Amino acid sequence: MTLSSGIGNRLLAALPAADLDLLAPDLEMVALDRDSVVSRAGDQTEHVLFPHSGAISVMIDMANGQTVASAAIGREGAVGTLSVLGPSPAAVTAIVRAAGTASRIPASRFHAAFSRSPAIRHAVQIHFKAMLIQLQIGGACNALHSVQARMARWLLHLRDRVDHDVLPLTQEALSQILGVRRTTVTLLMRNLRASGAIISERRGEIEIDPSRLAAVACECRDTMRLEIEGIFSMNATQSRVLVLPTQ
Repeated sequence: MTLSSGIGNRLLAALPAADLDLLAPDLEMVALDRDSVVSRAGDQTEHVLFPHSGAISVMIDMANGQTVASAAIGREGAVGTLSVLGPSPAAVTAIVRAAGTASRIPASRFHAAFSRSPAIRHAVQIHFKAMLIQLQIGGACNALHSVQARMARWLLHLRDRVDHDVLPLTQEALSQILGVRRTTVTLLMRNLRASGAIISERRGEIEIDPSRLAAVACECRDTMRLEIEGIFSMNATQSRVLVLPTQ
């Protein structure tokens, strides 16, 4: 695969050319189809995915069949990088919520490049830190904030990643993300439409008013976004240090 300077994934784009070249021969561009499962809990990780567009939700599957989303991943992140810590079944399920594209590499080839490249290891550390922020703040949010505020937060998370006010979501998908009954989602959608935060809902798509929805959402969306951007900004400086020429 030939990678141009217009790389869509933020982690890949941050790599120095020599380190990206370690991955490039094994990367292939793949489609991320809406509602497809790219990683299933209990399965071995065979590939690492670097989204260029679209949005993926990381789902926790409970023994009773209930689910709840713990994180969202778009072009800023990756799926499957935890496999560098050693072979073990995936602990979570990753589902495409908004269609897009991704660079995919066999996990074994990514592990080989990871072991050779400090810059790739650094990129994985950035991703781990960003995911940890989502998990920590998301856990507190689920315990402390109303379902309506959490729904607004999740709609905005997805909007941040697809960069469009029309989101490809059904009420069933939202109930899975939020870990609540479908009837609860229906009631909340009605409330948000009445306030103008949701403009319309039809054919599996939800059109939102971002500014009005932000007024309903809890502070967790902005906190996560600022914390994660801070991680990327801070580590951009550190990444440049990694590629300074040796004397």
